[in-house]
Amino acid sequence: MRIHISNATARNATVVAIGIKSYDTSIPAKDGFPVTFKRYIAAGESTLHSDLVKKFGESYSKALIESDPEVDLETVGRSIDGTTSVLMDKSGNPLYCAPEVFEIIYGVDGKEVERRTPLDVAPNVNEDVPIKWTGRLIPRSDLVRKFAIKRTMQIKHADGVTFDFLHAIAKELEEKDSVMLLASGVDGKSPLVFQTNGTPYRGFLEGRTAGEGFLLLLHLSNMELKRPT
Repeated sequence: MRIHISNATARNATVVAIGIKSYDTSIPAKDGFPVTFKRYIAAGESTLHSDLVKKFGESYSKALIESDPEVDLETVGRSIDGTTSVLMDKSGNPLYCAPEVFEIIYGVDGKEVERRTPLDVAPNVNEDVPIKWTGRLIPRSDLVRKFAIKRTMQIKHADGVTFDFLHAIAKELEEKDSVMLLASGVDGKSPLVFQTNGTPYRGFLEGRTAGEGFLLLLHLSNMELKRPT
């Protein structure tokens, strides 16, 4: 994806941001074979507690011993490849039209403050106004102690001009051994949103260089770590 980003002197450019894949170096195994996740049907239709109560009454232990009505031999134990979510009402009947969704806002005291129709939040990382430096530098060693990093993206150049632009940013941050807090919006105070109705993130820009090469990482966090009071 493309993002519009500025530097310390408010010069800006549109560059490329890609996700960094994580590789699991350890494979769970049993007896030398990889462990895989499987889903199986645990109960069939009309074999749940509520169904058995309707059929046999509250005390149906004798029926369980004599005839095993809770076991659907044709269904239980079958593997499942995929599932589909079905919305149901309080009586257990399927809904054929999606219910109206409300967004409930709670205050710090836990009481409901407002109930409203959810608003669509547009992405803001590739707008006319670029992502800005807030001026808040955080030592790299403190970043992981103060924020939970949810995701990291690599910022890459699109041409020779943006290569020099990003290399200079990476070098400046590396020399300060710090990450820069980024923000979006005209006032430079809004969190970063990468897709419609996506999670808003704080962005922390980290730079590294090796000769003519550079590595520019955008760390994303939506959780600040604080000691309990």
